[in-house]
Amino acid sequence: MFLLDKPCGPTSFYLVRQVRRLLAIKKVGHAGTLDPFASGLLIVCAGRAATRIIDAFMLGEKEYLATLCLGVRTATGDPEGAIIERRTVAEFDHQRLETVFDAFRGEYQQTPPIYSALKHQGKPLYAYARKGIAIQKPPRLVRISLLARESLAFALDGSASLTIRVRCGKGTYIRKLAEDIGDLLGCGAYLTALRRTMIGSFRVEQAVAADALTGDDGLGSLEKARLGEEELAVVLPERCGPVTVAGV
Repeated sequence: MFLLDKPCGPTSFYLVRQVRRLLAIKKVGHAGTLDPFASGLLIVCAGRAATRIIDAFMLGEKEYLATLCLGVRTATGDPEGAIIERRTVAEFDHQRLETVFDAFRGEYQQTPPIYSALKHQGKPLYAYARKGIAIQKPPRLVRISLLARESLAFALDGSASLTIRVRCGKGTYIRKLAEDIGDLLGCGAYLTALRRTMIGSFRVEQAVAADALTGDDGLGSLEKARLGEEELAVVLPERCGPVTVAGV
């Protein structure tokens, strides 16, 4: 199991392929996709013993730094979609923002975005959305244990940039949270940047830059990213049984 710091640009599966190439192992997976525009912590598991306990990581809380553009909406809720609406953002104070955040702290019913990997009749929702067919799934209960402002800046063009720190449970869509915050503020919003800083007890500061995997010493860089048995013992539930971490 390896802790990697994914850069903006490549897909999560691209990094999986790099690990497959370096280890010559086909059975490789990851604990939670990051979109191409997003960066941050990605846990990659190689080998049957490791991939069978991916769910143990998926169940843990995740933390993100997310930047929202207020006053603008896109078709996908992120930078990859076309702009579909613009509004002027009326300036607001810290108390107004805290009131909005309170609506999402704890448990709330979140409607999954139509551009997501959730399945409908065997196909992901984004496959329908790209054809102009909006399949709306029913709201799901998600949990947000931390939602805090990092920075807020109003621009001369009538928009604003808001950076937030979010700690949430499994199944939470940060893109949808950004849109929901914008809707409650009355101006709309989309997610312009996203960085995952934590999965369970692991933080991105412990990870190795994934760019290093394509360098001259890619295998050595991967070895530095490997989790030891003592680190795994702290987070893996007893139901998973003993796990042997093979050397690289």
